Amino acid sequence: MGAFFAELKRRHLYRVAAAYAVVAWVLLQIVNNVAPGLNLPNSAVTLVIVLLAAGFPIALIFAWVLEMRAPSAAVANGQAKTTPVDWILSAALVAVIVLIVYQQFAQPPAARPTVASVTPPPPAPQGIAIAVLPFTNLSSDKEQEFFSDGMTEEITSALAKVPNLQVVGRTSAFEFKGQNKDLRAIGQALGATHLIEGSVRKAGDRVRITAQLIRADNGLHLWTENYDRELTDIFAIQEEIAQAIAGALRVPLGLQQGDTLVSNRTSDLASYDRYLRARALFRARAISDAIKILEPVVARDPGFAPAWALLTSAYALTPVYSPQLRSGSFEEARRVAKTFLDKAEMAAREVLRLDSRNSDSYEAMAFFELGRGHWAASEDSHKQALALDPNNTEALMSYSVGLAATGRVKDALSIGEKLRRLDPFVPQYSLITADIMQAGGQSDASIPIIEAITGDAAGVYYRSIYLAQAYAAAGRYNDAADALLAIKGENLVSQRSVQDAARLLRLAPAKVKDPQNLPKLQGELYFVYAHIGAPERTLEYPERLFELDHKDPLALVSLWSPEFAQVRKTERFKAWVRKSGLVDYWKARGWPDLCRPIGTDDFVCD
Repeated sequence: MGAFFAELKRRHLYRVAAAYAVVAWVLLQIVNNVAPGLNLPNSAVTLVIVLLAAGFPIALIFAWVLEMRAPSAAVANGQAKTTPVDWILSAALVAVIVLIVYQQFAQPPAARPTVASVTPPPPAPQGIAIAVLPFTNLSSDKEQEFFSDGMTEEITSALAKVPNLQVVGRTSAFEFKGQNKDLRAIGQALGATHLIEGSVRKAGDRVRITAQLIRADNGLHLWTENYDRELTDIFAIQEEIAQAIAGALRVPLGLQQGDTLVSNRTSDLASYDRYLRARALFRARAISDAIKILEPVVARDPGFAPAWALLTSAYALTPVYSPQLRSGSFEEARRVAKTFLDKAEMAAREVLRLDSRNSDSYEAMAFFELGRGHWAASEDSHKQALALDPNNTEALMSYSVGLAATGRVKDALSIGEKLRRLDPFVPQYSLITADIMQAGGQSDASIPIIEAITGDAAGVYYRSIYLAQAYAAAGRYNDAADALLAIKGENLVSQRSVQDAARLLRLAPAKVKDPQNLPKLQGELYFVYAHIGAPERTLEYPERLFELDHKDPLALVSLWSPEFAQVRKTERFKAWVRKSGLVDYWKARGWPDLCRPIGTDDFVCD
């Protein structure tokens, strides 16, 4: 046996094997790094691996054959000379082995969670969770940014229709727009196992789109493709990309015959272009500007269901973001509420007529029904929306609000946690979840969530309200007053009412002697009354909403918080609950967490 190993050494087989292993490893690193940039398919990398594996025994055979000569005396005596080349190759081989072991078992620094993280990362996804990162706009016209963003959103929506595929919400994925972050860190932050990134170049009537599917844990490119088409093929491209991604992941599409992932789109590219602009404005809560764009779009293209759905939401939200609802005269406020809810109802019914199998259609109807206070009908529409798309974040958001507004806080919290897991970086979703947490007695836990949201984020009015509520629940009344004084410039409530509320909070927890002489607090500022011994006055704004026939559910969530326990025991509260239709809803769908029936016609709430 010793003679055999000596012969292997004489024929340089050890040296050849070591050199081959080192060179093969270097070649693989080069191929893995240049393949994505050259848009090489995965099969190219596989071919290189197969060729290198096949070449190894061939190299050893050649080394054996080329050294067929009589052994030297040193070898015959069992002695073989070790040269510096042997030592160099041995060191290189050891280095390669160490690097391979490190790559396999060491956690990359970018993936390690930092202690200073403000928001904990989402739980590890079960199965495949995918995030579509914002496509880069490569067009010469930078104003075409909305088009590349729209492409990102359409692919996200198409993939959300694939069963057993968890798709991270659009807004959270857009949190990383323009950031040159490590993909593993992005995947960890979003709770995604796979990422999609790409680019869009629009020039005249042509568009060039590049898309690629990447594993988040190791950056491996699983699929990539380029599409250079006429602009009129834009929806066909979206369909091809979504189906190709599902195919690369080996996920069944789950489509019925004749169905597509990208459906019910307009053939009018001008309407589509305006729709994308309106959607960007709506998300920025420039609602009136969005309506000005959408109304001509549906007039020009009445069969464009997504535009009708967006218009429904814009109509239904208009009173909520109008100062008339909180501080205007009763006649003016009622006119605004009636005008826009009537329009929302018309648009919602048109959406369902055009596309009764689309989740957004039912979500639009559910959103309108909440404004009307049609609790059971809203719940049914929400359930239909989520049956068609369990990860529809807008439907999850409005459903959680509806449940909390009607006292089913525990169910609302469960949905809110799913919402934050799917779309963890949306300020509105975090604010709503924090408000529901306060209703569930978790005010302390809600404070860091609200504080982490920047003051200039959309919805700063609600941020100030919810933060003040949480501080007041914790007995931090001066901090609560300061939070309210941050409300400036939105004109949803008057500055005088804000200052009155802040002044009263600084008196808490002292009880006022004559609650009826207190200044009238507008809108959601009514929570202050609960902290100064004027519980029944907290019902003034909810009662106003029902007289206006606009049941803004966001304004009702606070009624179920622990601070309002005394309010819920009053006859005035019970009268309001009956008038709101909540008792009939509870009898039909189940009683909420804090209320229970007494006999046949009465009830009590804790």
